[in-house]
Amino acid sequence: MIQATITAFKLPDLRAKILFTFGMLIVFRIVAHIPMPGIDLAVLRQQFEGNQLLGFLNLLSGGALENFSIVALGVYPYITASIIMNVMQPLIPSLKNLAREGGEAGRQRMAQYTRLAAVPLAMLQGIGQITLLRQSSPSPIDPNAGPLTILSMLVVLTGGTMFMLWLGERITERGIGNGISIIILGGIIAGAPRALGQSLFGGDNLSGLVIFAGIGLLMVAAIIFIQEGQRRVPVQYAKRVRGNRLYGGQSTHIPMKINSAGMIPLIFAFSVMLLPGTIATYLQTSDIGWLSSISGTLAVWFSPANFVYWIFTFLLVIAFTYFYTIVMFNQQNLPENLQKNGGFIPGIRPGRPTAAYLGRILNRLTLAGGLFLASIAIIPFFVGSATGITTVALSSTGLLIVVGVVLDTMKQLESQLMMRDYESFLK
Repeated sequence: MIQATITAFKLPDLRAKILFTFGMLIVFRIVAHIPMPGIDLAVLRQQFEGNQLLGFLNLLSGGALENFSIVALGVYPYITASIIMNVMQPLIPSLKNLAREGGEAGRQRMAQYTRLAAVPLAMLQGIGQITLLRQSSPSPIDPNAGPLTILSMLVVLTGGTMFMLWLGERITERGIGNGISIIILGGIIAGAPRALGQSLFGGDNLSGLVIFAGIGLLMVAAIIFIQEGQRRVPVQYAKRVRGNRLYGGQSTHIPMKINSAGMIPLIFAFSVMLLPGTIATYLQTSDIGWLSSISGTLAVWFSPANFVYWIFTFLLVIAFTYFYTIVMFNQQNLPENLQKNGGFIPGIRPGRPTAAYLGRILNRLTLAGGLFLASIAIIPFFVGSATGITTVALSSTGLLIVVGVVLDTMKQLESQLMMRDYESFLK
């Protein structure tokens, strides 16, 4: 990896791409520190100390929510819109046909639909975050702020999301890696030095830090192993004669990844688990006795310090892994595409038998991937309990994002280097 980076810096065009990516990240970090007018930052940071929901949203915003900057929403509304569009494709025939038969024009139109869907989602998320902060005590936002003030905040927050999306697209076009993922990665890494400093100088024991770091390295190794793991299903293409030429006859394989869902199940599961506890916390002050009592019980159960919280998280991660993997696999329509192109799996008849065979493989791989993601999700709780280190309960999501983005970026960098090696060979 280090050698590939050094070699890339020696090539002018790749060096320009890498420097452009770093330049866009610098712009993102500068904008992330421009706070919205009328925000009490001292009170805001006080709210972040004990609110897990705000910590999770801050992770997805790349650290911008902590300052309630003009890009506090980050790119999460766009990610949500992308997930919604992927899930809706099997349900809406026009979207399904556009994605499957539209070619490059269809993909561009789907991308445009996703951008348009991100705008109302950003508005809704902005309303939720502003309401959440205004109802907190003390509130970093003026509780007496008028409708025009709130509307101006929503417009600025939505514009910040679209600006972040524009930065991500520029990185994808002119830089290295997926721009949206790179921005999230930059925000997570930017907060790492401060978290490390708080652990080193905040009274945590040194032996616990060493054990914590060792377990973190093991988690990174496990994530890399699972992320790169795949089941290669052999595929044979029949020979076809067209005119005087013979086509087909080659052997290849279908790479079915163990964890094809990525970090999406973790995001879904943590989002679902944090909402009941957050709502219950606000309902505890209700004047209705039974409602206050139930809210208090739910607040205890759905607290990250409670073992029940992590049991539900474990089960939800597995459930969302199955759901998202099956949805994405059905969109690929592999059995039909194989049959159209004259491909078949040796020993398996085309059509429904091929679909059933691939479905069985997918179920086994998804079970392994779901158990892995669920284990990664709950490890920080047990590590924190064993070492006494005060760590963020959602660090597993951040770690999975960091490792996945770095692996994807290095693959793109290596492919760029390989392409240039082929060009020099042809010359």
